[in-house]
Amino acid sequence: MRRRDFILLFGGAAVAWSRGAGLAQTPTNIHRLGTLTPGAPISANSPLGKVLLSELVQRGYSLGQNLAFDARAAGGEKAKLPQLLLDFKASGIDAIVAAGYPAALAAKAAGIPTVIAYGAGDPVATGLVESLARPGGNVTGISDDATTLSTKRLSLLKQLLPQLQRVAMLWNQDDLGMSLRYEASAKAAQAIGVTVQPLGVREPNDFDGAFAAMDRERPDAILMVSDSLTSLNRRRVFEYAAAKRLPAIYEYDFLVRDGGLMSYGPDLKESFQRAAAMVDRIFKGAKPSDLPFEEPTRYLFVINLKTAQSSGVNFPPTLLALADEVIE
Repeated sequence: MRRRDFILLFGGAAVAWSRGAGLAQTPTNIHRLGTLTPGAPISANSPLGKVLLSELVQRGYSLGQNLAFDARAAGGEKAKLPQLLLDFKASGIDAIVAAGYPAALAAKAAGIPTVIAYGAGDPVATGLVESLARPGGNVTGISDDATTLSTKRLSLLKQLLPQLQRVAMLWNQDDLGMSLRYEASAKAAQAIGVTVQPLGVREPNDFDGAFAAMDRERPDAILMVSDSLTSLNRRRVFEYAAAKRLPAIYEYDFLVRDGGLMSYGPDLKESFQRAAAMVDRIFKGAKPSDLPFEEPTRYLFVINLKTAQSSGVNFPPTLLALADEVIE
């Protein structure tokens, strides 16, 4: 072998070895993301989990390569949340997407960077953050205006029932975020001359008492404030409303897809897309304290006609025309 050929061969091998060694010495950084809810888990295969992960894929992340995903939930037992957060910390989690005030409160106490996707109420009024513009801690996320949304929901009920006078409101009294949302809804009702029948619940057995109260004093309609407790018992509310032929409005479209009559609220697909964008910024070094809370820009009015027919509820054409989606 000629000396020149040997030098070229050795030099090429050295370069190849150097590149290979460099790759071996710089493994891909794995970002660890968790989801936490007081109710059912937002898993990778759930509708909202798919939205979250799909948005992260668009931003350059891939499960099993540079992203690890862990979904945990308390199954309606809030007392489990602190231990779930300890487990998250032990696993080296980098950020959490939380749903609901109890999950957000537990995450705040644990000090883990957290993005609220939905359902936590007013984060300033509940003390989760210092302000929407400058959260000032380890929590940021998506917020909404409960007063404006409550007014809209009641106006939709009013269009369905022009003689609306009395609305029963179901909410979880043990959830500060939902109690504040109930208060906003009650004030909105009073502003349009509608009487509120307050039906606070704390555990599943309390729903029987709420139904009995409505049997004694029949309302014209039901408004359910949605959290893990009311959502986990949603079918009981659906069945009661249908049996008593009471129109009911809910806060999120997934409740209508599952059998509720109608809903008005933020588009959760958009909320999770924006939550993913915040997670991306946290993975890249941003602090939740510096990420302002955002508000949804898309709100959906959804009607389930099948439920309407079984409940004996007739929607006027003008109201049907307002719906973003009508489920046949």
